[in-house]
Amino acid sequence: MKRIAALMMVAVLAAMSLTACNTVRGVGQDVSAAGDKVADKAQDCKDMKC
Repeated sequence: MKRIAALMMVAVLAAMSLTACNTVRGVGQDVSAAGDKVADKAQDCKDMKC
């Protein structure tokens, strides 16, 4: 019985870890996209187009 409980805990932790990785990746992509927009706007202002 303890072995089954331990295996279930490992399975749950593994599933949570995989979900967290996808969430962190999504946040990283959002931050990167926002940084690209800021850089583009800064370049436009540098070129007197803002």
